[in-house]
Amino acid sequence: MDQPFLLCLLGVASLLLAHVAPARAQPTPPVYPTLGSIIRDQPAMDQLVAPDAEIEVLASGFTWPEGPVWSKQEGALLFSHAPQNVIYRWKEGEPLREYLKPAGYTGLGTYSKEPGSNGLAFDKQGQLVACEHGDRRISVLLKDGGKRTLADSYEGKRLNSPNDLVIKSNGDIYFTDPPYGLPEQEKDPRRELDFSGVFHIAKSGKVTLLTQDLTRPNGVAFSPDEKTLYVTQSDPKRAVVMAYPVRENGSLGKGRVFFDATPLTKELKGMPDGIKVDRQGNVFTTGPGGVHILGPDGTHLGRISLPVAAANLAWGDDGSTLYLTASNYLCRVRTLTKGAGW
Repeated sequence: MDQPFLLCLLGVASLLLAHVAPARAQPTPPVYPTLGSIIRDQPAMDQLVAPDAEIEVLASGFTWPEGPVWSKQEGALLFSHAPQNVIYRWKEGEPLREYLKPAGYTGLGTYSKEPGSNGLAFDKQGQLVACEHGDRRISVLLKDGGKRTLADSYEGKRLNSPNDLVIKSNGDIYFTDPPYGLPEQEKDPRRELDFSGVFHIAKSGKVTLLTQDLTRPNGVAFSPDEKTLYVTQSDPKRAVVMAYPVRENGSLGKGRVFFDATPLTKELKGMPDGIKVDRQGNVFTTGPGGVHILGPDGTHLGRISLPVAAANLAWGDDGSTLYLTASNYLCRVRTLTKGAGW
């Protein structure tokens, strides 16, 4: 058999093998353990969370994870772990890793049980804005390196420990300032403000007090039209979600109770804490027993029921995945809606 003919036969055989060879197996999506259940109080709940939706546990072993935020640039979730003074990064298919440390306290020695960052958000430039417990400030992580302080005082007095924030479409920042990050909380001798306020940072940098009527203000979120600011209160004596009208100048009108979870605190774990809103104006707020889902008119539609206290939440992926931090878990729920702003 001459060499050219042999090479021709080998080429034909290679083509045949290429056609009959099995396709390369696609990576199998990870199967996560699940936790809790979905409770449905109104038929409208089925339009928000599918009947077969599950609460997936993505990671565990934390002390109290907080402040999740989705990074569209990285396609990953960032979240705070204040007890360890670190921000973690979670991305599907990759190991959990530290994103930033120190994240909320740059001093020496031990400061408090929760010295790190809490609430996180991205500004229009894609820079990470953080509520820092230990350094008692709102900071921005600059893209060219380093941090810049956006607010650390009001009328010459240091803030308590900024907890959560939301950034308005015009760039203004609204944040809460309870004493949770202080070593001795409300009794701490370092405390300079004798109230827990809700504040506004204008683009000019001016810090304005919006209200000091809440004993434990915590989570904050805007309605889709930004005409209402929701503020949660983590006080077992008055565990409520407040709704404040937002005036054109950015100040707040008289608030009203949007959801009263006080009776539930006696039988279920958790307090109103983190809060988010979807495109239709439905409110997703942590509270006793998990995440309560409320219609724009305050109707209780259902609950993402958890056996542990829920801390905070964030929209991610394409805007339809709800990521949750709860007790020692990082979880997610696939929804049928999308977060406001997506």
